[in-house]
Amino acid sequence: MLTLLSEPTEEIQRFRDDPWPFQQTFKTPLKDLNRFVSTCLATFSLEKGALSTDEVVFEPKDLLLLLAHNSVPVKDCYHLTIRADGEREIADLLRAALGDWVDFVFVPTPEVVAIYADHDEYTTFYTRDDAALKSVTSNLETAGFEAVLNYTRGRSDAKWR
Repeated sequence: MLTLLSEPTEEIQRFRDDPWPFQQTFKTPLKDLNRFVSTCLATFSLEKGALSTDEVVFEPKDLLLLLAHNSVPVKDCYHLTIRADGEREIADLLRAALGDWVDFVFVPTPEVVAIYADHDEYTTFYTRDDAALKSVTSNLETAGFEAVLNYTRGRSDAKWR
């Protein structure tokens, strides 16, 4: 189930206030999003997650289509916070957001990984410990996805609220 929220969740706000210390960025493979999302989510068993947009460059057609298919009305497509309940819904939400020209943060429950993606086609995975980061990044690298080496995303790179 997808739900439109009126504001970012406490988990998202905590992450924005204090981003987790371990991170690795990958190029977002727009032509292979299904496999990219499946690979990164395969590492974890997630119950739900929330996504909040920071900047929407163009109308987010994939997100709007996903919300319409789930009978979720949208009044302002440039400021969205969406909660997804269930693994399939999380995967659908991430695929749609990654396919649009939006900057967003995604924080799931349990809070084992956070994702920040931008319209420049970079997806950064954050974790609280090195082992969790190595788990997700090694799966992505083994699947052939390209890590962006020597890149560290800082608060100034995102539209942190």
